[in-house]
Amino acid sequence: MTVLDTRALGRATLARQLLLDRAGLPALDAVAHLGGLQAQEPQEPFVGLWSRLRAFEPGELSDLLVERRVVRTHLMRRTVHLVTADDALAWRSRHDAMLRQKVLGVYRAELDGVDLDELAAAGRKTLADGEPRTMAELTRAVADRWPDTPPRALGEMLIAGLVPMVQVPPRGLWRTKGGVRNLPLATWLGREIAPPSPAGSDPVGQSLVRRYLAAFGPAATADLRAWSGVAGLPAAVAAVRGELVAFRDERGRELLDLPDAPRPDPDTPAPVRFLPAFDNAILGYQDRGRIIDDDHRGLSVAGARVVLLDGRVAATWTVDDDTVTVAPLRRLSRAEHTAVTEEGSALSAFLSDHDSERVRIATR
Repeated sequence: MTVLDTRALGRATLARQLLLDRAGLPALDAVAHLGGLQAQEPQEPFVGLWSRLRAFEPGELSDLLVERRVVRTHLMRRTVHLVTADDALAWRSRHDAMLRQKVLGVYRAELDGVDLDELAAAGRKTLADGEPRTMAELTRAVADRWPDTPPRALGEMLIAGLVPMVQVPPRGLWRTKGGVRNLPLATWLGREIAPPSPAGSDPVGQSLVRRYLAAFGPAATADLRAWSGVAGLPAAVAAVRGELVAFRDERGRELLDLPDAPRPDPDTPAPVRFLPAFDNAILGYQDRGRIIDDDHRGLSVAGARVVLLDGRVAATWTVDDDTVTVAPLRRLSRAEHTAVTEEGSALSAFLSDHDSERVRIATR
């Protein structure tokens, strides 16, 4: 079985994630290809798409949110993701059990004695008028029934674990501040969520396997689980295995992949790329070594924005007013310094609506 080293896997990741060459895709198609973008920080998906698409205009993504073609919702790993409306409706039922268990993992003691079906019904009744509500408004509406339960536990379970919700605009619009207001997914889209598959059948799970490999492969089943948060996919993997090819990584793990998916030459040049906080190019794997060194792994869960050099995390970046500041994690060569400055200047122009191209690289 062919062994793919870290560099080969890194180049494959860049290609699948549209980071090796910017793609000429509409934003909607890019969001679909990527299986969504992690989006608990509302402005980060704009940077994620700017780094991946040619001629990306932020208004395109804002329009998709307003037009209800993409939505912000709790999905993979119980984190807020920006996904297409079609994927949200198709995937949500397959994630239900995981989402509920994730919330219970944090609030099990606080929710002891709460009938979750009754809580869900109370939440849906509160939202039946079609008016979006904050978590505080929702919990106040149901608190009389469970006066001794902490409101945060009730709210988290309602919004992230029981009732499929969207965070409605203006939350998530370009350069627009807006608090989180929630509305049921089916109400917002005017379409019902796909029901769970019959026992013994898992077409949604099989679709998730294929979609994951298209955007993240080659990958191990542990990587698929790390991305989705869903543990019950072995049967889905087994069902599609005949469609797939297999490799091994340097640790001996089996890696699965779609046969015709891109696996570039490991020596393919990789351009500088600025990634937003919590980008799935890093978080979408159990083994993140293909793109980030173990010494810097903590950056990926701490919300640091990172810079890729030669396909690997080599710096962090921040923006203050009109200046992008880059903090290298290692010494940069003269050529790397120049390349980072050029890409940082372009990012500064994007973030400032072309009012600035200022970039500063901190001294290592």
